[in-house]
Amino acid sequence: MLDSNLKQQLDAYLQRLVNPIELTVAVDGSAKSNELLELAKEIDGLNSKISLTVLENASGRVPRMEVGPQGQKARVTFAGIPMGHEFTSLVLALLQAGGYPSKEEQALQDQAKGLPRELNFEVYVSLSCHNCPDVVQALNLMAVLNPNVTATMVDGGVFQAEVKERDIMAVPSVYLNGELFGNGKMTLAEILNKVDDDADAKAAAALKDKAPFDVLVVGGGPAGASAAIYAARKGIRTGVVAERFGGQVSDTVGIENFISVPYTEGPKLVAHLEEHVKEYDVDVMKAQKAVALRKNSNGLNEVELANGAVLQSKTIIMATGARWREMNVPGEQEYKAKGVCFCPHCDGPLFKGKKVAVIGGGNSGIEAAIDLAGIVEHVTVLEFSDVLRADAVLVKKAESMKNIKIIKQAMTTEVLGDGQRVVGLKYKDRVTDETHVVELAGIFVQIGLVPNSEFLKDSLALTNRGEIVVDAHGQTSMAGVFAAGDVTTAPYKQIIISMGSGATAALGAFDYLIRNS
Repeated sequence: MLDSNLKQQLDAYLQRLVNPIELTVAVDGSAKSNELLELAKEIDGLNSKISLTVLENASGRVPRMEVGPQGQKARVTFAGIPMGHEFTSLVLALLQAGGYPSKEEQALQDQAKGLPRELNFEVYVSLSCHNCPDVVQALNLMAVLNPNVTATMVDGGVFQAEVKERDIMAVPSVYLNGELFGNGKMTLAEILNKVDDDADAKAAAALKDKAPFDVLVVGGGPAGASAAIYAARKGIRTGVVAERFGGQVSDTVGIENFISVPYTEGPKLVAHLEEHVKEYDVDVMKAQKAVALRKNSNGLNEVELANGAVLQSKTIIMATGARWREMNVPGEQEYKAKGVCFCPHCDGPLFKGKKVAVIGGGNSGIEAAIDLAGIVEHVTVLEFSDVLRADAVLVKKAESMKNIKIIKQAMTTEVLGDGQRVVGLKYKDRVTDETHVVELAGIFVQIGLVPNSEFLKDSLALTNRGEIVVDAHGQTSMAGVFAAGDVTTAPYKQIIISMGSGATAALGAFDYLIRNS
């Protein structure tokens, strides 16, 4: 089950166990049960602080592995085989059940410990989903810390009947006490904010008395991280406020054009960005959404947050990034996460053997089509223009694959469904004006980005596309307010360009402080 290198790495990690733990494996003789049992036995044989109990012909979800402190009822369960991206989730669950401390912020851990009501989480995943482990690990940690919480990872590939019964067509899908709680990537802070009735009040109280910053960065993606590092290195009071650290890069799988690094993945790059920011005296405030920007009577810039807190700063750097553009056609909202998807790597396996469409012929769209073609029965690519904007090497690859059909000058007009899930789409041929229907089970939307700037429309000069207008120094139309990254008029939306613009904005803000102090 585990190759020698993986077993050696796991053995090294398990040396960090503080207290004994117990694995309880429920099996029924099936092939998947045998796989899980083999994995459990290999883990059991690596450390004397691990014991294994096997339940044969068990009821409930089978196969499953329960992980908990020895002598206590386990509150963390893996239903299926926790390999692929979820192997890290398993390793962390083993360590945390054995008393090894989490690296999550202590304030978040304390918040999780204080949750008073019973919370039984189930999270459906695919083992190829790069967004799923963050959710699984957050829920597992909550279960380890609080006896009122349980967390169960469910591999949708193993428990396909459940996936069908619950109409799950996007992962991660989280259920709380039997009801749908949310879809998509969520951080521990975001989950706690949803289940803790006093979360907003607590957060506002913690933020309201903060002294004014010299530079406050709004956004935690590559531009925001770069701006924070450059500002902090000047020795000035620097803060970062963001909904989630890493921004859209967290959802990116392969990155092959980050100069000097031949290949990396979004979550890995985000982890490195956060580690770099923490090397400096930067006040990072996560899970906080900015809703307004204004000047106060003292001439300071103010950023109002969704929880009502107001942060003050001499200068502001807006680095709020962008999000996936939607089609804005009938049926899209109704069937979002019911066949309308935005992450082919996460949700592609749920459409194995089915027909799907990809909307968009840029790099993201053609890459998605190529990836999906190895999983699904057929991929139809619909491109609005008469040419594909993707790199020639990608187009050539897609055109060579027999189960990919590319249709140009096609305008998607409607998502079709049966009330439960997507069953097809309509598109209009822009040359003949004829309407066509394509029967399919999934639609992957890859048509570009929308700037996260709606809350700034009355504060800053924006283009008709919603991008913040900046000069060569990152200065916006409001004195002392700068902007960087994908939310600005920068013509090319690339990680490395965002990092450069973040540095530019930070240096521009520092120059502004020198000249206006």
